[in-house]
Amino acid sequence: MKGTLRLVLGDQLTRNLSSLADLDRERDVVLMAEVMEEASYVPHHKQKIAFLFSAMRHFAAALAEEGVSLRYVRLDDPDNTQSLDGEVRRALADYGLSRLVVTEPGEWRLREKMTGWRETLGLPVDILDDDRFYCSRAEFTAWAKGRRQYRMEFFYREMRRKTGLLMEGDEPAGGTWNYDRENRHPLPDRLFLPKRQRFTPDALTLEVVALVQERFADHFGDLEPFGWAVTRSDALKALDHFIRDCLPDFGTFQDAMQTGEDFLYHGLISPYLNAGLLDAREVCEAAEKAWRAGKAPINAVEGFIRQILGWREFVRGLYWERMPDYAKTNWLDAHRPLPALYWTGRTKMRCLSECVRTTRQHAYAHHIQRLMVLGNFALLAGIAPAEVEEWYLLVYADAYEWVELPNVHGMVLFADGGVMGSKPYAASGAYIDRMSDYCGSCRFNPKKRTGEGACPFTLLYWNFLLQHRKRLSSNPRMALALKNLDRLSEREGATIREEAERFLANLP
Repeated sequence: MKGTLRLVLGDQLTRNLSSLADLDRERDVVLMAEVMEEASYVPHHKQKIAFLFSAMRHFAAALAEEGVSLRYVRLDDPDNTQSLDGEVRRALADYGLSRLVVTEPGEWRLREKMTGWRETLGLPVDILDDDRFYCSRAEFTAWAKGRRQYRMEFFYREMRRKTGLLMEGDEPAGGTWNYDRENRHPLPDRLFLPKRQRFTPDALTLEVVALVQERFADHFGDLEPFGWAVTRSDALKALDHFIRDCLPDFGTFQDAMQTGEDFLYHGLISPYLNAGLLDAREVCEAAEKAWRAGKAPINAVEGFIRQILGWREFVRGLYWERMPDYAKTNWLDAHRPLPALYWTGRTKMRCLSECVRTTRQHAYAHHIQRLMVLGNFALLAGIAPAEVEEWYLLVYADAYEWVELPNVHGMVLFADGGVMGSKPYAASGAYIDRMSDYCGSCRFNPKKRTGEGACPFTLLYWNFLLQHRKRLSSNPRMALALKNLDRLSEREGATIREEAERFLANLP
């Protein structure tokens, strides 16, 4: 009897995948393929491509050692059709298989393509639920039913109750659900920063790096030095390093930024989580275990678990619940093209220059750099959501549309008008000054909103409030900010508008 072709995608690199659960080694074949279609539908950061191709090859090697019948198609294979459709068809024909099984992909465009495979391939196609998440799509739909607005905090509390993480019976551990107020401290002048663990590329990774340099030389980002883990064993070492050396201070300083310090106390494990090398459950349980053992304070552990059990699960649920129409909304009517500085980093704004630099060098920037510097500028400047979202999708090693699009569309740009967040994350230069050392070496003064040396963030913040006052007037969380507009004279308001218009017009 004919067997089954089991397609494993590049972000499904775990043996616990639903499509591999009932694998028959005697009759089934696992297909993995590096295809140009997926590597270049947006021009992904060179390190992102190298990370995924190397991790895929290492995972394939582990499957082969297990005795799994495997077809692995490399990008430079002369017979490679360079599309998933083509490689599925080729494998089905070559092996004479009668059925296709795949775990649901994380992007709408692929899900839509796969739903048509049953008809175009003329055989049974099973698209299985991705059960690597705490919350299934059906569970999120039930939670979201009847809600016009989705609030992560309420969802997060339900997930805490469901999983028992950081719970003492029916109550949250420590007596409160959220320790965010304790997690907003800037770095002091003198503070020990742990040396972050990076991984030396092995021969297989070096082979991939050479391939990426040859085939994707025109893509954004530096390829070397490459230091990401590409195997599960090394990803587990990265997790252990974070829990042991970084988690204790992660909470207090998770919003801080410092020139030249790209990693601080952050996890650096999101690429491994989103590609399948780590499992969300083992990550959250490791953090909780550290707290219960007295090795990390609750504010750090709760803040970290909230990012995974709360935000990560929440944005995935929102993505699948609201797509594809969600991506089309543009509540603030933003249409300005993405400025060149997002690619070059060439700007006199020190904060933006620094955040683009770390993005270019590592395919990484931490969440406050992404939200309150790079994202805040895009929001204040009125950059078109689709252009901003494509940039975030292609520059970060952990970015897939299910996690990137809701975060950028809803949280960063408020393009959904409040479906995801209760207010725009708009801030002046004062916030960046408070949470970083960027402003000290910058030519602009975060306290000045107009005139020579005025900080563009501060200027654009006030212009943003003036421009969108009517839209935001019904939002209670914007009441204080809008009330401050009353202190501006008509003349000062006109000056802000004029200088902001001139600044934006001169953005290359």
